[in-house]
Amino acid sequence: MTETENRRPLKTRSKGWAVGLAHALGKARVRPNHISAISVVFAALGAALMLAAGTGDGVGRAIALILAAVCIQLRLLCNMIDGMVAVEHGMGSPTGPVWNELPDRIADVLFIVAAGYAAAVKLPAGEWLGWLAAVLAVLTAYVRELGRGLGFAADFSGPMAKPHRMFVLTVTCVLAAFELLWGGTGQVILAGLAVIALGSAITVYRRASRLMRQLRDAPDAPTP
Repeated sequence: MTETENRRPLKTRSKGWAVGLAHALGKARVRPNHISAISVVFAALGAALMLAAGTGDGVGRAIALILAAVCIQLRLLCNMIDGMVAVEHGMGSPTGPVWNELPDRIADVLFIVAAGYAAAVKLPAGEWLGWLAAVLAVLTAYVRELGRGLGFAADFSGPMAKPHRMFVLTVTCVLAAFELLWGGTGQVILAGLAVIALGSAITVYRRASRLMRQLRDAPDAPTP
């Protein structure tokens, strides 16, 4: 499979502003690997903001959660632009596949676990639910890459692929920012994590089931 065949299908990639930004970064010779690394910086910042929100209250808590939601979207922007610069502008490197995957997994764990701890300040279930959702999120990517290692096209199916769980987490942060208006104490974050965990578990099952069907239908497929 070629790299373009295994790219996540994104409509946003064809938008004028995205093409223009990728072109500007490519012209400036900004390396895709550096853009991937910056996504982890946004994830670390977003995680710190979530943790601050967990111990804060009032306007400060709301601002921290809104800024965390912005960091989630900036992380996704980096994830899209790094591939565009690498592929469309021919700036990929031999280590590109590592930079394409590893920062994503780190960012997933930072965001989701931090959300769990933010909820756990008042709701103890948040801690274990955050870790559960993070592990399942990483597993969705593991099954996808396992399929690629066995020679099949990347499976980006949901219902809780990376863009979906980051959308859920973004909406969760925005809603949680206004939670105090109705006397909430972290239930919105807890509910968002539950959706991510359940959706990720279903995604792992669907991808694994599809992969096993492909292996059964292709007896000559390579085995570990």
